[in-house]
Amino acid sequence: MQKIWLVVKRKEHRLPPALLFLYEPLATTMKNILPISIIGLFICLLSCKETTKENKNPESEYIEQIKNLSDSINVQGITIKNLFKNQILAHQGTEYDSTMIIEKVYLTHQKLWDNCYGMIFGEENSPKFNTTKGMVEWNRTLYPENKTFFDKRAQTLLDMNLDSVLEKNLARFNQLVPHKIKSTISILYTPIEGILFGGCENDEFCIELNYKDSEIDYIIEKGLPHELNHLAYEPFRENDPKKNSALRQTIDEGFACYFTWVFFDGQISKYEAIENMSESDWNWYLANEKRLFNELKQYFEDESGDNPLLRNDKLQLFKEAPKSLNYWLGFRIIEKYVEKNGKDSWKDIYKLNVQDVLEKSGYKNYINGLK
Repeated sequence: MQKIWLVVKRKEHRLPPALLFLYEPLATTMKNILPISIIGLFICLLSCKETTKENKNPESEYIEQIKNLSDSINVQGITIKNLFKNQILAHQGTEYDSTMIIEKVYLTHQKLWDNCYGMIFGEENSPKFNTTKGMVEWNRTLYPENKTFFDKRAQTLLDMNLDSVLEKNLARFNQLVPHKIKSTISILYTPIEGILFGGCENDEFCIELNYKDSEIDYIIEKGLPHELNHLAYEPFRENDPKKNSALRQTIDEGFACYFTWVFFDGQISKYEAIENMSESDWNWYLANEKRLFNELKQYFEDESGDNPLLRNDKLQLFKEAPKSLNYWLGFRIIEKYVEKNGKDSWKDIYKLNVQDVLEKSGYKNYINGLK
């Protein structure tokens, strides 16, 4: 406004008075227009900002999040590979990217596909997993045909901040366990359900995202410590005289559950650490503990796997027994061992033979003292 006024003032002697009157209203009008223009511009910017927000594509945001996931997380010898990431991204271009499937899904964990999947699903299915052609073929259709469910599963992992949870859990595991392990675990989609969380060797493990009834966030956060403890415990079973017995399986599963409870520093309940058991199931087991032990101890030596200790459906005396019977019994034996031998004595379990764990736990004496 001052610039207009100065111009008028400099040329005042050249303009007729009538024209000078035209500049005065113009100056006044501009004074009024400028604030209005600024307000209008501000409103326009806000409007544009809101329009930009509204125009953001949720699908593209989701894909960007997938791209930002790490291909793998490695902490002190344990590697977790996010293979599902590239199983999704292979379908995001104008054409299906079979090269990505070969290089970033198959070859990056070839031992899992060739040896584990290629073996456990039978000879007729092995070409699906132990050849590049087979891997490319089923990955071509699996994601598009299951897109809604697979994306939902992937979004659950994104929402829980997958990379951060994996790094934190692996660091905590290495901090607690008295010896180091090496393992490779892949998180993936597969055309045949059969593993959920497990594998054949330490470097052939996987977490399948296909199971519709599984709570995948619970498996990643609470199930991971459980399974890692199996990997840490397994190498010491080689020379255990009862390594194939039902007692061994009971101690193994109970120890993994107890380790999970320790892992979370008692911030989860003991019954939750046992396969997410309910409190009422835990209480049922406590109420029937003596009768259960006396009924089941005869099967400790059994190596067939076909016995009531490992199979609830064969437990005729307690048909109403909840799930996870041997997990619960193993947990109780470990719990009594620690009560008798000290807070950190659970670390002894890795190297002790299973019969020694049972004897040194004092669990039999505890049972005999119950009414």
